[in-house]
Amino acid sequence: MSTTRIHPSAVVHTRAQVGRNCDIGPYCVLGEHVLLGDDCRLHSHVVIDGHTRLGRGNEIFPFASLGLKTQDLKWKGGTTFTEIGDFNTFREHVTIHSATGDGERTRVGSHNHILAYAHIAHDCRIGDQIVMSNVATLAGHVVVEDYALVGGLAAVHQFCRIGRMAIVGGCSKVVQDVPPFMLADGNPAETRTINKIGLDRNGVSEEVQSALKLAFKILFREGLTISNALAKIESELPPSPELQHLVEFVRKSERGISK
Repeated sequence: MSTTRIHPSAVVHTRAQVGRNCDIGPYCVLGEHVLLGDDCRLHSHVVIDGHTRLGRGNEIFPFASLGLKTQDLKWKGGTTFTEIGDFNTFREHVTIHSATGDGERTRVGSHNHILAYAHIAHDCRIGDQIVMSNVATLAGHVVVEDYALVGGLAAVHQFCRIGRMAIVGGCSKVVQDVPPFMLADGNPAETRTINKIGLDRNGVSEEVQSALKLAFKILFREGLTISNALAKIESELPPSPELQHLVEFVRKSERGISK
């Protein structure tokens, strides 16, 4: 039997779908096309609108706004979507906007920790186990891979990618891709070294970390072209899934990598 609790002051559209065991606090607003999974908690003053789907176990704090219309001036109408996974935390005043083009989606994965005033713009693709610190800001079409960390007050330019287990320092201005497993910092951001703490926390072996550190030196310290650096990494360093992912990420970069 469902034990969903909806505060009398909340406004929940009659067509909104609310899962089992949810807690919808005072002055929350859920729009017509919202689907809220089981075991979600909305503290108070939360607005969820648009064609927005949340999985189970999400916790949303006051004044967060999810799924509303894109701020992109290219919006021409149509139906756009926001899809959010399971067990995410969205702290106070977080904003996540729907996509721009008809039929397109903004996607957020699962087990993410999005801190106060962070912004995820239209058409972003956010993976799993990501931390965005206070006032971290993603422009449209940004990709953030699993286990990445974006520091407080950092701003990421549209179409940039933040690689797996990368960390972006606080107050950084990211205008090119941040390679996986690396630490980037500055204005504009530069890749400084490997993300040693993040690699340790996620159980990456010392052997692989040593190879990643050598890959960092080849990419960023030897003055080689990207293609020559990648060829050297592939021919001289011991293979691993992490090294392969780094090489493929850099090879596919369209904006270039933060050097």
